[in-house]
Amino acid sequence: MSVQERKQRERAERERLIVATARELAEQQGWDAVTTRRLAERIEYSQPVLYSHFRGKREIIGAVALQGAAEMAAAVRAAASAADGPRDRVTALARTYLDFAARNPAVYDALFQLDGGLAFADEDTPEPLKDAFAALLDSLAEVAGDGVHPGLFTEVFWASLHGLATLTRAGRLPPEDIEPRVELLVNRLAMV
Repeated sequence: MSVQERKQRERAERERLIVATARELAEQQGWDAVTTRRLAERIEYSQPVLYSHFRGKREIIGAVALQGAAEMAAAVRAAASAADGPRDRVTALARTYLDFAARNPAVYDALFQLDGGLAFADEDTPEPLKDAFAALLDSLAEVAGDGVHPGLFTEVFWASLHGLATLTRAGRLPPEDIEPRVELLVNRLAMV
């Protein structure tokens, strides 16, 4: 291995460590606890090393969001592919999405609540975000209904899931009623 390859590998490893540590700290104590000073202390590198990878917290949030988008897309695809038929696929998608949001609140916030400097619904949208939307679209397009654009249907279904996830996390909806909400959403909006 050349010196250049080793340095690139070490740089990539430091970047993974920064993102993993930020994510862990955010999941434990919230995003307000994530500062470059605390990250530097936890990973035992200087703040200038962090700044050589990320210009600041905003970019770190963006990196966590991209990682989370890839994880969410994989989880949604796995759940949907294990289901039989359109109704089971849509139900599995909804449950998986809501479970992901509940189990990964800091990642979910990085994706959809915080400014990570990422473009959504734009030509500059990063691939992991496009792929996360595509994972939803793959299962929802078949149930969009006649004359309904699959992308538009996916946006509305996603917005419904996001609303359920956000309101449940905020304590505005009782968590024990999540299953009836999923059934209502699948039965009425997807009508499968």
